[in-house]
Amino acid sequence: MLKCLNTFRYFGVIAIAIIFCGSVRAYAQYYTIQKYSAEGGVKASGDEQWARAGERLEHPFIVVVTDSSGNPAPGVRVTFEITRVPFGSKGHLLERYEVFTNSQGIARTQLHLGNKEGEYQISASIQTESPQNFVIFTAYANARNWAIMLIVGLLGGLAIFFIGINQMSTGLRHGIADKLRLILLRMSRNRVVATFFGALVTVITQSSSATTVMLVGFVQSGLLRFEQTIGMILGAAIGTTITVQLISFKLADYSLLVVALGFGIMVFVKKHVTRSIGEALVGFGLLFYGMHLMSGAMSPLKHYEPFLQVIESVQQPLIGVMVGTFLTALVQSSAAFIGIVLTMTTQGLISLEGSIPLLMGANLGTAVTGIIAAFAAGREAKKVAMAYAVFKFIGILLLFWLIEPFAQLVRFLTPDVMDTFAGGTVTNISRQVANAHTIYNVLLALIVLPFTAQFARIVDWVMPIFPEKQQRYKTQYIDINLINTPSIAIEVARRELVGMAHLVNSMLSDSITLFTHKDSRVIDSIREKEEHVNFLRDKLNDYLLRISHADISDNEVDNVFRVMFATKELEQIGDIISKNLIEKGEWWLGAGLEFSDEGKNELVEFHRLTQKQLNRAIEILDTLNLDVARKQLRKYDHYKKVGIELERNHFDRLKQAVGKSIESSKTHLELVSLYRIIGSHANNIARITIGEG
Repeated sequence: MLKCLNTFRYFGVIAIAIIFCGSVRAYAQYYTIQKYSAEGGVKASGDEQWARAGERLEHPFIVVVTDSSGNPAPGVRVTFEITRVPFGSKGHLLERYEVFTNSQGIARTQLHLGNKEGEYQISASIQTESPQNFVIFTAYANARNWAIMLIVGLLGGLAIFFIGINQMSTGLRHGIADKLRLILLRMSRNRVVATFFGALVTVITQSSSATTVMLVGFVQSGLLRFEQTIGMILGAAIGTTITVQLISFKLADYSLLVVALGFGIMVFVKKHVTRSIGEALVGFGLLFYGMHLMSGAMSPLKHYEPFLQVIESVQQPLIGVMVGTFLTALVQSSAAFIGIVLTMTTQGLISLEGSIPLLMGANLGTAVTGIIAAFAAGREAKKVAMAYAVFKFIGILLLFWLIEPFAQLVRFLTPDVMDTFAGGTVTNISRQVANAHTIYNVLLALIVLPFTAQFARIVDWVMPIFPEKQQRYKTQYIDINLINTPSIAIEVARRELVGMAHLVNSMLSDSITLFTHKDSRVIDSIREKEEHVNFLRDKLNDYLLRISHADISDNEVDNVFRVMFATKELEQIGDIISKNLIEKGEWWLGAGLEFSDEGKNELVEFHRLTQKQLNRAIEILDTLNLDVARKQLRKYDHYKKVGIELERNHFDRLKQAVGKSIESSKTHLELVSLYRIIGSHANNIARITIGEG
């Protein structure tokens, strides 16, 4: 019995010893390694550092080892190892590969970067059964001239990005943009339809600023009323988001292929519309390639602490709105600025919440271009630009206090993408930013659209009434803001020309009274009108030259020539009246002579026929009616015959020695000749309209 008891005690002691030793062993090996963090944050560990290739990193990599109670574990061996380097790198070196933790449980080592730029990874591990037995550090080697390459890459990429936007806009505009603008004028009565077409035109022009400037020109030229533009303004805000949607897709890898495809269409296809598609594709590809260059150039900045501090301050809502407004106004393109924001978000420099204030600022900044364009326009045109700014400002007031909930809404509608290969999720940040921009503008348009009348009253109240500088003469229709819309610009130039033609017609109407009633008062009136005609001539010629220097089609070139030709003809009619007829009239007033009754009646009749010729020319300019132009050409033959007949009648009276006819013979013949020349100029307008040149 005693022997059994001793045996039991023996095995019991052994079991207790084994359990105790196992517990001690398990306890001793239950360590956890983690990156050192202090008040400086996680980067106090030395993670995410960068330096030039071949240089020693400024800060060491630091880990801290703790036991299962969370206390520092001294004397634990930590193994450091370089696990990834750029291909072909040489010279990379850790100063210490094995380090025992000090009394605070801390171990550290220092890295010398290799000679190749790129990413370096270093692991720190301990021998333990704990699940947290290693950590990974990352360091980056930049090229020695990284600052210069950063500037070159940013400027070059931004330049290519802008070229892409302009090229894409040019291609689309050559295809259908001007037709859409003409439709836009017709669709302005219904605010919902106007909103849709305002968005469509903005997609074509690739700029809400361009649409706003165009609307300023429409109102200034009397083609639209301010109230009719509000729907289009709302649509322009939505349309500009489409460009951002396009550039948010990750198509950089195929950008040069798109450029090649577009170039092939431009070179080998002769059809105008198809060539325009090729131009748009070239611009589309360049746009993405420019973003690719900017993204690569900005990569070093995500580890550059001074820049990160600036970006962190920019993401504060108020500062973000101000920066977005200023930079967008500077580059005059919200799409370009938001493209830069997208690039920074993909590099991890800006969060979704940080991008929203920048988007709001970009939307407000794009209104500056319209305000500048309307600076010299009338109050109604200024209200268009002000309406766009007020619309954007209302959006900021509504969203500024709801950035966090709005960001959550965007994330809900644009969830992160599952990566089937990596087995995790990929943050879809670029799509989230683009969708935030679209959702913001669509919601804002839906809020304002039912209250356009009230919105117009707000703008009218906000818009101050400035005393306008009185000008002796001014144009009624032409506006410099329409130059980039050639078809509309030519149309308003033609309308201005019709006004000039009516002015010349009134000069012609007054001219006969000098000789029939000897009314000297018409001399000052005619000279005053002549100055006005000369003013309009100069404005029209300058405007038409500007149009001709724009990117216009062959048909538009012909239309510009016709308007310019008619301007010249009307100016010459005005010169004949203000110089030749006035000079002859002043002599006639002092000569004390009289026409015979028959001669006076003939002059009045021929003046009436001349004025009919000019009236037909004005109708042709106003309506572009080819039937009237053909009638003008037929009537001109009769008109010439009447002039010849009048001269023959006058010579018959001279043979009969009619006293008044002899005395007034020279003046009578000169008047008939001058009026016939005026009729010839009026006939030239009909000829050029038909295309007889």
